[in-house]
Amino acid sequence: METKQRTEPRATQQQAAPLVPPVDIIETADGITVRADLPGVSKENLSIDVDGDTLTLEATVNLGEAANVQPLYAEVRVAQFRRSFVLGSDLDTDKVNAGIRNGVLTIQLPKREQARPRKISVRAE
Repeated sequence: METKQRTEPRATQQQAAPLVPPVDIIETADGITVRADLPGVSKENLSIDVDGDTLTLEATVNLGEAANVQPLYAEVRVAQFRRSFVLGSDLDTDKVNAGIRNGVLTIQLPKREQARPRKISVRAE
């Protein structure tokens, strides 16, 4: 006669590899705008760093659980986003501006004055 042991359901939490958020990069005469999709991320769980010529964004979002539900197995409870970009020397990293709204992060990187196109006026002689 075979006996089976009864095991209690248990939830496990593993560290998943960071997700790479999709981005749009738009260049204008004044600078570069980066838009990243970060669904469910609040500004409190968001980190944007510029170190030398590298821009790095990191974010976490707690996926949570439905009320009164005990999962048998859960691989991921916290999603992590991470993405890095190498910046050109024509960008003014001291004036980076960022905001998040409805899960879309917008980072504005202005160009240095010397790198912006300028109009040269021509005078008649």
